Order: sequence, then C-alpha cells, then structure tokens
Amino acid sequence: MGAVSGLTLLDSEDVAWFRDDPSLPAAARGAAATLARRLGLGSHRSAEVALAVTEAATNLRRHAEDGALLLRAVRAGDSAGVEFLTVDAGPGMADVPAAMADGRSTAGTLGIGLGAVSRLADDFDLHSIPGRGTAMTARFWSRDGEGHPIVPAADGATVAGLTRAVSGETVCGDAWGVRTDGASGAHDHAIVVMLCDGLGHGPLAARAGEAAVRAFHDARDLSPEGVLNAVHLALRGTRGGAVSVMRVEPGARRVLFCGIGNVSGYLVSEGSRRALLSAPGIVGSHMRRLRTFEEPLPEHSALVMHSDGLTDRWDPMTMPGLFSRSPLVVSGHLLREAGVRRDDASVVVVKGAW
Repeated sequence: MGAVSGLTLLDSEDVAWFRDDPSLPAAARGAAATLARRLGLGSHRSAEVALAVTEAATNLRRHAEDGALLLRAVRAGDSAGVEFLTVDAGPGMADVPAAMADGRSTAGTLGIGLGAVSRLADDFDLHSIPGRGTAMTARFWSRDGEGHPIVPAADGATVAGLTRAVSGETVCGDAWGVRTDGASGAHDHAIVVMLCDGLGHGPLAARAGEAAVRAFHDARDLSPEGVLNAVHLALRGTRGGAVSVMRVEPGARRVLFCGIGNVSGYLVSEGSRRALLSAPGIVGSHMRRLRTFEEPLPEHSALVMHSDGLTDRWDPMTMPGLFSRSPLVVSGHLLREAGVRRDDASVVVVKGAW
C-alpha cells in the first residue's frame, strides 16, 4: 500500500482504527507516541506527534458525530514516519480558515488548535462539508541535524488508499498495492494499482489479500491482464477474491482497467463519474477471459477504486471541492460517505499525475 509522487513510492501501513469512545484521545495518543518511537522519530518529534493526535482525537470526541481516527506508518525508502487521518459525519466546518486560525482550539483540549497541528505536520490537508462531515490528515517525519524533515513535503501526492476491517475483526481481507512501471522519466512512466477484496472476512480473507499484494509486487508483466493472471495463480489454494487493476499512463493521458468481481472502478471528471467495467468471477477460482478497457483521462480528473465495503451511492456533485484535495482526504471522505460496517472496506484514489 502507499502513495506515489513522481517516481517515488511512499508505502503506508494501516496500523489501527480508533472509534468514537471516551477513551479515544488517550488511546490514540499512547498508540501514536509508541508508533513514533518505534519508527525512530526521536523523543521530541514523538511528543509532537502525540500532541497533534491528541488535539485531533479530542476534537472528534467533543464535537464530531461518529468520528474515527486512523493511525498508520508511512515509509519512503529507509525513512519512516507517522500519519493519521480523522473522519466524521458532521457537523462539518462552515469556515475552515477561521477554524485553522491561531487561538482557535477545541474546548477541553491542550489548546494548540488545528493551525498548530498543521504547522507541526510535514504534510497536512483538510476538507469539510457543512452538515456532512470532515476529513483531515497529517504526516510527520523525523528531523535531520538542521531540523529539516528527512523526507520533503509531498506536493501533489498522486495515490493514496485506506483499508478498514469489518466491525469485530482485527484483520482486513481487503488489500491494495501500487507500483510504477518505467524509470526513464516522469512523462512516460505508468502508475499501476491493484485492489483485492478477499472473499468473506477475517484471517482467511486477509490471507488472500496478502497473497494478492505479494503477487502484484512480484509480477513482471505490469499490464492489467498480466497482473491479474499473476494474482490468479497466487490465490489458488486461498478463498480467492475480487480483484481490479488499473494502469495509469499520464503521458498518453489514458487509463487501462481490468477487473474480475465486485471491486468497482470510476473515472471522476467535472463533477460526474463514469464506471469502469469489470467482469463476474472469482480470482483464484474461476476467471473468465480477461478484457482490458481503455478510457481517456481528462485534465483535473481522478480515478477511484473501492471494494463492496463501500456502496456505489456516493455522488461527487454532493461533495463540492473534494476532488481538489489530496488523495488521502478524498479516500477518507468516500469511506465516510459510502462505507458500510458489515464488510471489510477499501478505497484507493489516483489523481494529479496528468
């Protein structure tokens, strides 16, 4: 899993979701501090991460409806950092700049405010829809000897995704991966994304998802059909799953898409969306003849893939401004908008590369 900016992949690992509960701020703070120290951020930077997470979690607890916080590890080569995402179902912020201003903090928090959280973070993004909810993300790297982040800010990050296990489970059967194909320059490289929904849920579904990601990273043929054939072989002996693969070619302004099962793909442009076609079947069990579909990529468009842990009833027209934000914030809003609790869920967003 991960995000890619240019030709640099940023891997991510969803560590834990924290739901709205009286223990949310303390639990999230402790987990964030432990994760930051484990990843080598140092005592001072780890304390800053814990402070920012506490502010965000307390804000959810006191003012949001159905809030949740995702804590995750991110890696760029040999460097590691901490990232969090918060999502809620309202009430939203009518004036985001005012909420970010210095001196505006959540009642009962440590008082640093969202503006200070954004300054502590190396990457920060937020989008709010009044009456609908808010998604906020922040990323933290350790510092070098001169106090600079060891990984530069990810301007215009291209790919991000999320997974969330069904209620009552600790592992998720949904899994995804991203690779680049072609290293001769930013204009002719391709971005290849695979998403697998392991059948059912729990450990056996997670085993299928993990096998799909391994096969994807080992695949030599990075055409959508080549990846699906490799994953099909890897999932034999498992429960199998629904799998979709998209190959984004920014230089050619096109996307190639091939899917088996109910992993949905969409092209979002100018407030509308177009479904990318997939075929019925189970990867690893019975897979009919593969067919790849090609679509042109309009300027400022975005691509979305998600499992059936999200319904298809989300509408970009009802989420103004969302698709101008970072892929992780878009993913978080879509999960908030369309996610269901009765199944594992995953969503991946690709944008900004063409």
